[in-house]
Amino acid sequence: MPANDLINPDALNSTIEFLTAMVTPALLISATGSLVLSTSTRLGRVIDRVRQLEDRLSELIYLEDKDEVPLYDKRVEVMVDLLDKVTSRARILQRAMEMFYYGLGMFVLCSVTIAGAAIFNTYRWIPIPVGIVGIMFLFVGTILMIRETRMATATVNAEMDFSRVSETSERFDPE
Repeated sequence: MPANDLINPDALNSTIEFLTAMVTPALLISATGSLVLSTSTRLGRVIDRVRQLEDRLSELIYLEDKDEVPLYDKRVEVMVDLLDKVTSRARILQRAMEMFYYGLGMFVLCSVTIAGAAIFNTYRWIPIPVGIVGIMFLFVGTILMIRETRMATATVNAEMDFSRVSETSERFDPE
């Protein structure tokens, strides 16, 4: 039996096709995992910030002599506003992470449907819409992350603006 007869080109092509098809969801699963990890880290930092702002606000509210604190009312107002913004950011990050997890699930399902289509050689079109749905979840999660990033910038700017104003008023306070 010649060596050429041992290699079936059709079988080799279909094996290469199958392996190539399986690589794409695997890469998307890896990329989505990175998005989940970075979003989770960001969410943890935002939750820490919420707790920190709540503690500072509690300290201000329960002070005995509120007149000793320069710009007391403004400080409370700014803290409540910052707390509202940071809480909104946390909710957006939670939704973004949810979208990334849905996308992750769709990419895993895409891999399963690719394997099923290869084994049973039917319904070869099913992995395509499953993969597209996964990509759409990533897109929505990315839009949410852009929105949260803009809110983070606005929050930092508001806090820096108040710090500058309160510093200036404390420096020029006639008392």
